[in-house]
Amino acid sequence: MPNRRAEQKSHTRRVLLDQGRKLFVAAGYPNVTIDDITRAVGCSRATFYLHFKNKMDLLASISAETIELRAKEVYRDLDAVLLTGERAEFVAWVNRALDWFYRNREILPTWDQALAAEPEFQSIGRRAIQELSDAMPRYLDRWPRTRQGEARFRVELLVTQLERYFTRAEIQGTIAYPGDAPEQSVAEVLTDIWFPALQPPLEMSRELPKEP
Repeated sequence: MPNRRAEQKSHTRRVLLDQGRKLFVAAGYPNVTIDDITRAVGCSRATFYLHFKNKMDLLASISAETIELRAKEVYRDLDAVLLTGERAEFVAWVNRALDWFYRNREILPTWDQALAAEPEFQSIGRRAIQELSDAMPRYLDRWPRTRQGEARFRVELLVTQLERYFTRAEIQGTIAYPGDAPEQSVAEVLTDIWFPALQPPLEMSRELPKEP
């Protein structure tokens, strides 16, 4: 019986996550209520609160539990790529990162909607971004302790630019890169910007031209 109860509880949580995601995508975060979600699942509000604190907690859990490859795994990959020091590896990583956005494009606007609708969601969004730089310990270790904050900030700026580029290009359609192979071209341009910008200070100094 205990195992069956645990299975039922796990199943209910999964259905709440799945239905919540579908409703957020279809109607937008601000327009979905807890009653809408419980009605779609066929459960009570009490059951909902057994699994989630509120609607914000549900959205955070959707990102943590239903996305095939979590964002922190993408940046754990970047941690290894930067250690190689190879520009071509970084271009390949940019393409993998953009592919992650493509695979999760439906749920991405929900985060912006939640941030606009509920100021309390800012702390959840902040933790989510901090988690990405936390996934890059080897990169951070290559920076002096006095500049660790700057190193994290550079990663966060990269996260932001990739997200805003994808939103404007693929969701809003307000910008487009000209050319016959836009995905590869975009990856190359983003690499031109970010590969040098992410180099730790020691690597930067090695690349500076020597004075005659």
